[in-house]
Amino acid sequence: MRAALHIPGHFGEWLQGRMGPEGPVVLVTLSAPALGVEAWHRPGPGLALHGAGLSPARARRFLERLGGALFGQVVLRPAVVPGLGTGVSTAALLALARLAGLERPPADLAAACIATEGASDPLMFAAPDRLLWASRQGRALAALPPLPRHEILGGFDGPPTRTEAEDDAFPDILDLAQRWQAGATLAELAALASESAARSSRLRGPGAESAPALVARLGALGWMRAHTGAARGLIFAPGTVPAGAEALLRAAGWRGILRLRGGTR
Repeated sequence: MRAALHIPGHFGEWLQGRMGPEGPVVLVTLSAPALGVEAWHRPGPGLALHGAGLSPARARRFLERLGGALFGQVVLRPAVVPGLGTGVSTAALLALARLAGLERPPADLAAACIATEGASDPLMFAAPDRLLWASRQGRALAALPPLPRHEILGGFDGPPTRTEAEDDAFPDILDLAQRWQAGATLAELAALASESAARSSRLRGPGAESAPALVARLGALGWMRAHTGAARGLIFAPGTVPAGAEALLRAAGWRGILRLRGGTR
């Protein structure tokens, strides 16, 4: 097989909800380049797909939407199992486009993802966390300021939950999105992310969240979550994660503990 290519993923969202009670579902993603999907391709007749829960029929529809095709054996290996909130479904489709040599503008890739699955993460863009993204429409509603430098100590708490395109039962976050667009300090953004996560948990479950207590115990600035999925993270200023924090997350039932760093200011 040809050498693997890597499509970066994400780790939940800083924000996700509706822009007003009847508005579109929007999100601000948390970039996680080390997550996502690796893909291999061996040319041959037909199309055989392995991994990431993507069927050949869906793959063909996506590629046809882009005006191309792919033949042979494809292996997709996600960094974590699908449904945890790391963008596996979008990353898998983008990997197919790359393997097929279909270099298309991000807007075209997003439109093909929406036509295929009904929802999309903004992983086809160079800076996905700087977009207020309408995930069921496949378009950016606004460009966002650069993020402050930050460190996320995260993991997974709960079972996989796949995104359903028709699911729009999200809380109203118009106020949070407007404040996010204005730009803020990391502490202010962490407070907005915490409120978005709390609103989603109250409306959508899965029930009691361990993250707020961990925030208080570890001195984090706030917490975030995959609004569909099991990803959870504590938000810290760089270099302030206390010793032994990972053990406390594991004791709370979190698994797959990881650290993510980002931001440019």
